[in-house]
Order: sequence, then C-alpha cells, then structure tokens
Amino acid sequence: MLLTIDVGNTQTVLGLFDGEDIVEHWRISTDARRTADELAVLLQGLMGMHPLLGDELGDGIDGIAICATVPSVLHELREVTRRYYGDVPAVLVEPGVKTGVPILTDNPKEVGADRIVNSVAAVDMYGGPAIVVDFGTATTFDAISARGEYVGGVIAPGIEISVDALGVKGAQLRKIEVARPRSVIGKNTVEAMQAGIVYGFAGQVDGVVGRMARELADDPDDVTVIATGGLAPMVLGEASVIDEHQPWLTLIGLRLVYERNMSRL
Repeated sequence: MLLTIDVGNTQTVLGLFDGEDIVEHWRISTDARRTADELAVLLQGLMGMHPLLGDELGDGIDGIAICATVPSVLHELREVTRRYYGDVPAVLVEPGVKTGVPILTDNPKEVGADRIVNSVAAVDMYGGPAIVVDFGTATTFDAISARGEYVGGVIAPGIEISVDALGVKGAQLRKIEVARPRSVIGKNTVEAMQAGIVYGFAGQVDGVVGRMARELADDPDDVTVIATGGLAPMVLGEASVIDEHQPWLTLIGLRLVYERNMSRL
C-alpha cells in the first residue's frame, strides 16, 4: 500500500493506494504548529481504522509520497518518515526529484510541488496540451504543452480567501457558507454574496482559461481543461470550459512520481 500526502496551505489530503486504485482518503486541516510526533499520532489514528492495515504505525505501508506547500510541515513530515517509517521508502517532491515533466519557467524552483505533481498526473491521464485548474487556498491555473512540458500558469485568490475578505472588509457583510444560490440575482445579502462568489469565479475560470488556451495551442479546442481541488464542485456546473473533474489528481500524481523514482533504485 502506498500512502500519499498532499499538504496544502489550508487542508492536507491523504490517500491510500493499492496498486493504481485509491482505496481510502482523508482530509484534515493543515496546522504548521504540529510536531512530527503529533503528526505520527494523527496518522496512526486515521490508518489504524482501515481494515487493510495493521494496528501498528506503518503496518501495511510499503511506500510514502509527499508534496507540501508549507515548508514547516514538510520538515516535520520528513522527520515522521525518518522516525516512524524508517524502513519504508519515501519520496518527498522537491528540487532534484524525478517527475518526468520539464519545467519551462524562469525559476523552476519557485513552482509549487503540488502544481508540478498535478501536471504529472494530467500528462499521464489526458496528455497535452492541457490546463489544470486547482481550487484550493489559491485558485491556480497551470499550462502544459503538447509535449508534456510545464510552461507556466496563473495564481488568483481562492474562493474562501474571497469570502473571508468580503466578511472582513464589508461593514454590513459577514462570512457566509459557500453554496450555490437559487438564482444569479440574489434576493437577500447572503444570496447576493453567494452569487458573486460562485458565478464570479465561474466567469474568472472561463476568462482565464480561454486566454491561456489561445496562447497554448493553435486550436484552443485541443486543450483539455482539468479541474481539481476541494472547492472545484462549487463551479463545475457553471464554468463552461472544464472538460474533466479529477478530485484525486494530486494524489495520482504523487503515486506516479513515487513509481518513477523507485524505478531508478
């Protein structure tokens, strides 16, 4: 069994693979203050309930793949793998790790590990050219060429960041549940805010992806657009440019990166 861990700024997603199949997944909050020991206890609590794993930490785990956008959490997870999974091969996605996707940006080391891993999975599953839209703390748009190269992207404020900003900066506004309203024209303040978020972000996705696709390919219709991230379902039915929804894209990419690096040993 392969344990994959995707550490985002707000949430951490864990997936358990049996071969190519994801058989279990968990989503927890990302807390940069957690120590390696606390993370180990959390992992034991989650995986100890799974029937395919043993009672002891590490039982049934044959490999670990990790990517993180929070350096302090990556540091602690590195310690977790050393102390609690010492005999288990582990791949942490960072500069020097083989991914199979060339990064054609001014400074490849600046590109988030999750964005690279998403590109790995997108190339493997859909080929290029492609655009990955990841709805997380930030909404990121990543462009992949027809030759499977990561050529750059766009970073925009995420849905929850926008909701928080409205609640903080608007004197008569408050934080709301992110949900699809009854109609575009809101009949009350909450529905008006929900409409602004849902349809505003759908319009942003259509506009940004359309412009990227025209730069990426001679025929924009040749570009496959893949949506992922925890908040993707909020705009899936409203954004017209999305071709595929793959909620486990990052975890699949981690599995692929792990396999490619293990094949070198």
